[in-house]
Amino acid sequence: MLAMHRVGSAGNTSNSSRPRKEKRLTYVLNDADDTKHCAGVNCLAVLKSLPPNGCDYLFTGSRDGTLKRWALTDNDATFSATFESHVDWVNDAVLAGNSLVSCSSDTTVKIWNCLSDGACTRTLRQHSDYVICLAAAEKNSNIVASGGLGGEVFIWDIEAALLPIVKSVDATEDEISNGNTGIPMTNLRCINASNSLSVHNAQSHGYSPIAAKGHKESVYALAMNDSGTLLVSGGTEKVVRVWDPRTGAKNMKLRGHTDNIRALLLDSTGRFCLSGSSDSMIRLWDLGQQRCVHSYAVHTDSVWALASTPSFTHVYSGGRDLSLYLTDLSTRESILLCMKEHPILQMALQDDSMWVATTDSSVNKWPAEGRHPQKVFQRGGSFLAGNLSFTRARASLEGSAPVPVYQEPSFTIPGTPGIVQHEILNDRRHVLTKDTAGLVKLWEITRGVVTENYGKVSFEKKKEELFEMVSVPAWFTMDTRLGSLSVHLDTPQCFSAEMYAVDLNILGAPEDLKINIGQETLRGLLAHWLAKRRQRSGSQVSSNGDVPLGKDVSVRNLSYSRVEVDDGAENPTAIVLPSFEFSTSSSPSIITEGSHGGPWRKKITDLDGTEDEKDLPWWCIDCVLNSRLPPRENTKCSFYLQPCEGSNVQIHTQGKLSAPRILRIHKVSTSWFSWLLTPMLTTILIRSVAQVIYPL
Repeated sequence: MLAMHRVGSAGNTSNSSRPRKEKRLTYVLNDADDTKHCAGVNCLAVLKSLPPNGCDYLFTGSRDGTLKRWALTDNDATFSATFESHVDWVNDAVLAGNSLVSCSSDTTVKIWNCLSDGACTRTLRQHSDYVICLAAAEKNSNIVASGGLGGEVFIWDIEAALLPIVKSVDATEDEISNGNTGIPMTNLRCINASNSLSVHNAQSHGYSPIAAKGHKESVYALAMNDSGTLLVSGGTEKVVRVWDPRTGAKNMKLRGHTDNIRALLLDSTGRFCLSGSSDSMIRLWDLGQQRCVHSYAVHTDSVWALASTPSFTHVYSGGRDLSLYLTDLSTRESILLCMKEHPILQMALQDDSMWVATTDSSVNKWPAEGRHPQKVFQRGGSFLAGNLSFTRARASLEGSAPVPVYQEPSFTIPGTPGIVQHEILNDRRHVLTKDTAGLVKLWEITRGVVTENYGKVSFEKKKEELFEMVSVPAWFTMDTRLGSLSVHLDTPQCFSAEMYAVDLNILGAPEDLKINIGQETLRGLLAHWLAKRRQRSGSQVSSNGDVPLGKDVSVRNLSYSRVEVDDGAENPTAIVLPSFEFSTSSSPSIITEGSHGGPWRKKITDLDGTEDEKDLPWWCIDCVLNSRLPPRENTKCSFYLQPCEGSNVQIHTQGKLSAPRILRIHKVSTSWFSWLLTPMLTTILIRSVAQVIYPL
């Protein structure tokens, strides 16, 4: 698995002499249509029709870090909402009553109102590593289990986790961390008839889930029966563990697979269990007899996804071999339903159709005959599943591979091609990208827009065409893990690059005015936040219970607070320059964290002005509100003047010269070397990082 690029870092301890590593701010650039996923879809969940509109909903969770809701009709799926808060891949999602529960590689489990506009209602921070899988009880919407790479399995009481908590002034409002220990929140407080709080236990400020302890390695799969009385788990230990989720007690351990267990299913009663593994096998377990009663060699590679008919008589399976099979569990008859070009990650049955999520950003709907699976077998082309893993592989090599029943899906929810390759250009303001469709584009990252779409051209050739002889300090880092451009800003490095205002075509700017690229980018990103903050200046207590900073309120007496209070007056330095105006139609998202809690993600247009240094890095606020940059050395670059190659000009040896980070040539033009200036040599940029002079 790919390693996550963590957002932010722990603060410095009070007795440490080492400088504190400050929190990072990342902004994620979205393409024109952010109603679509731009990376592989890891998970699916179907919500059956609810009054009054009576339509079904499909929820999709993606490697782009978001979940989306789609309103389903017979032949259509309409985008309905984006759920954005995770800062890394969304790995799984389940429905628990009116709640949508998701887990991520950012180590969190999040709870959402599934029919809301996408606001996260609670973040649960109990896991120590990527959270990979979830399981919910069909008839007990209060119970959800989570498992991950840390080997931990937790069982959550959703109702208790959603209740308000009694907290200290500086405690985070929406998070339950692994630093909290205590009893369910239902025992912490109650509201009497007069709506006043009655504290039952002032020592506990959070809710602790039940821990099912026993896994020594990573957990990749979970399943729960309808009533929530039985939980099964599997992972890299190659065994199926059975638990009582009400207590976390171990019931049994089942051996048989020879590789990582990637998918699990339980029937409604909890007697039978299906498991899919990287050993390419599907196994049926009788938990009453504590043994494997059938094994099915259907796939030629890892089995990553399982779904069953409501009666648990047939199983749908998919995985790394790009194939979706339907297998009769009693007769062992199997048939290939479809085969496409991407590995199958998860499936969700909706009546007689199957929604299939793959490593592609699109989601396909295939005919499945979920209510009458025997109809599929009547089409012919079925085979008898063996019970040894090599039987399917041998059959494939012998040329007897089955023919898919369906060649094309009945419907597709299209995604946006994800970025798979990028190159930062020398001007440090433009980035060349290539996506999964082969399209090469040029981005201006200080505005978050695509300035050129070159189509399907050679990435390497286009990179050579755009090469410029300029040298600009590296003021940001970047990755494409989420399928889009994620630009990382760290202090003080992000303030290391400057440009002359005239080079940015700023009308009326003084010739000597220098623009700090990092500072202006931050102003552009937080322009909406600043406008909202000024609108709220002088208002009552903010929605999260904190008093907003303003001219009549002093800064909280905190040792780490370095942000001065602005008076809300108009500040000309807060004006966003045209070269740093970000789009509001497809606005970037911010990933960051403040002095409390963990990383969070939100569109810049969704910032409401209440965010302060508990939510945002102090250095970002200080830069935007007070135009204050971190101190830096007054570094100068020493250099010698040399005539251009091929020139007959005499070499002067007056000695070494020096210049700041950026300097125009006329600044060093004097009567004793004015001979150097020619029409072709008008400007020289001299950087402290390189003692090289580049003619422009």
